[in-house]
Amino acid sequence: MYFRYGPEQTDYLKKKDKKLGQIIEQVGPIQREVDPDLFSSVVHHIVGQQISTKAQATIWNRLREAFGALTPQAILDTGVPALQAFGMSFRKAEYITDFAAKVDSGTFDLEAVWHMPDPQAIQALCSLKGIGLWTAEMILLFCMERPDVFSYDDLAIQRGLRMVYRHRQIDRPRFERYRRRFSPCGSVASLYLWAVAGGAVEGLTDPAPKAKKPGTKKQAGV
Repeated sequence: MYFRYGPEQTDYLKKKDKKLGQIIEQVGPIQREVDPDLFSSVVHHIVGQQISTKAQATIWNRLREAFGALTPQAILDTGVPALQAFGMSFRKAEYITDFAAKVDSGTFDLEAVWHMPDPQAIQALCSLKGIGLWTAEMILLFCMERPDVFSYDDLAIQRGLRMVYRHRQIDRPRFERYRRRFSPCGSVASLYLWAVAGGAVEGLTDPAPKAKKPGTKKQAGV
């Protein structure tokens, strides 16, 4: 399954922002996979934290091959040491097991999260061990397909904004102006800014100041 959007969202963004509209025309339709199973999505995002995309895919494929459909009971029956054997850290295995226990006991109501407005859904997800704000926002987008997710904590979105609008930096007030401009279609704007940050538009560079090499000094008059 892919994140669902269409002309209603892209036409709105084109009308609200000419530059983003040009990007939408250049890049064309974007297909980003979603996982509609909230339990599976939370586990997947915990697994992927602070590791490469390749490492995440390797561990996730091992889990899917071993379990098929992930369930709380299957996780609890496996236990932390066996989960570690799939390649994840002890802490992540603990987080996943704790999450499974809360779902199994009814302490965490997955179904209720589906019916919450975005701020409450994010708050609920952030109550889980191992889930922070950015991760919760990505779950809202790539599992729940919420239409207006635009994450300040996502460095690729900030990079995409710099590249499209030629900003040297994106501070919070500037980011919020773009968030308001793109709302209520922030998720689709995110898709296109991620594409830009990933090199989808040839010749578009990042104008952010280059980091100075250690030990170099600016000469007077230069």
